[in-house]
Amino acid sequence: MALSRGLRCCQRAFAWLPVLIIALVVLWSYYAYVCELCLVTLSNPVEKVAYLIIFHILFVLFVWTYWKSIFTLPVQPGKKYHMSYADKERYENEERPEVQRQILAEMARKLPVYTRTGNGGIRFCDRCQLIKPDRCHHCSVCAICVLKMDHHCPWVNNCIGFSNYKFFLLFLAYSLLYCLYIAATVFKYFIKYWTGELTNGRSKFHVLFLLFVAIMFFVSLMFLFGYHCWLVSRNRSTLEAFSAPVFQNGPDKNGFNLGFVKNLQQVFGEEKKLWLLPVASSQGDGHFFPMRALCEAQNPLLANEEQWEDDGIDEEPHDSGEASSLAIERET
Repeated sequence: MALSRGLRCCQRAFAWLPVLIIALVVLWSYYAYVCELCLVTLSNPVEKVAYLIIFHILFVLFVWTYWKSIFTLPVQPGKKYHMSYADKERYENEERPEVQRQILAEMARKLPVYTRTGNGGIRFCDRCQLIKPDRCHHCSVCAICVLKMDHHCPWVNNCIGFSNYKFFLLFLAYSLLYCLYIAATVFKYFIKYWTGELTNGRSKFHVLFLLFVAIMFFVSLMFLFGYHCWLVSRNRSTLEAFSAPVFQNGPDKNGFNLGFVKNLQQVFGEEKKLWLLPVASSQGDGHFFPMRALCEAQNPLLANEEQWEDDGIDEEPHDSGEASSLAIERET
């Protein structure tokens, strides 16, 4: 017991290593740009002031969004999605799969859930003991069910979902601008150091390396940001892009696609003045999302149980490898 607790502590500490690496790179970039470029290399005072003002605006926005992405906790489903004590006792004491399915069906009929597992089963998390809301998934790293889970990001050591997806997108955007601004303003002095027009040895190293690092991060972030912009335009999460959600009529990768403008508003909100700021403005509470097909929005999927031939529940695969006679859904 003590050994496993110690291993978990080491695992939690090790999970912060990518965040520490990013923090050290950002701190070094701040020193290299402000001290070695602006204060040491630049001689024109107007240029120096302009560079510093714009740099600090981008730096503050970048750090602010990164902080919010890291420390905004993922939101879990509300209490009404959890099993009551009585239902839990009935479910655990019942050995017949069909009766277990009936218990879950009774619970689900009272909830606004419209998606199922791949074979028509009720989306139930065996670890968290709850009916999953639409677009909710279990994160094996955080060990919780996360509303509108997108993915678990090691670079922020957090689960990206409904509560912080906007912050994550803004973090990618401001990271791109930060790297692009550094590369654009450093390039002229990179050439001067490279051709020998400037000779300060210490500053030369920082300026040259600063350009390479900025370009390297810009290229990698450009592809990631572009991919998430495409996801937002289609109203999909990363998980839904790989595995389409299942509705009454089967899988539909565009089931939550409401059109570009409404998709954008679902993430950033209707107040455009808040779009570029890392403050909560996303629509809804993460438990229910409007769907493309109005008939699906009006008639809960669970009201038509008879149309599913192979009914079941989904659960997180257990480490013990125990098989279940009920249908399962893999949780990510």
